[in-house]
Amino acid sequence: MRIMEVIGTVTLNRCHPSLEGACLKLAVPLSLADLAGQTDRPGAEEVTVLDQLGAGMGSCIAVSEGREAAMPFYPEMKPIDAYNAAILDRIDLEMPAEAGPGSAGLSAPV
Repeated sequence: MRIMEVIGTVTLNRCHPSLEGACLKLAVPLSLADLAGQTDRPGAEEVTVLDQLGAGMGSCIAVSEGREAAMPFYPEMKPIDAYNAAILDRIDLEMPAEAGPGSAGLSAPV
């Protein structure tokens, strides 16, 4: 599961019958630097996410991807790769003092 920011909506001209009436959002994954406010804008590739929770522009969401994204609909099959599992109201992030950019707060193996 990854944390993403909603940056837009997706409109379909035609869709798979199982997605009739579905709301699709365009979201971008947030890195540790993005969450810590160390970057101006996320630099990752956008993802189309099925949203049944009503996330708005700029919302931070928890996204399930891959096979797990379709599991909430089992036994019905939906052709989706990413599903909005939660709208995040607040993210508390504690950065270690020695963490540098890109280190994700992890120490080197000993």
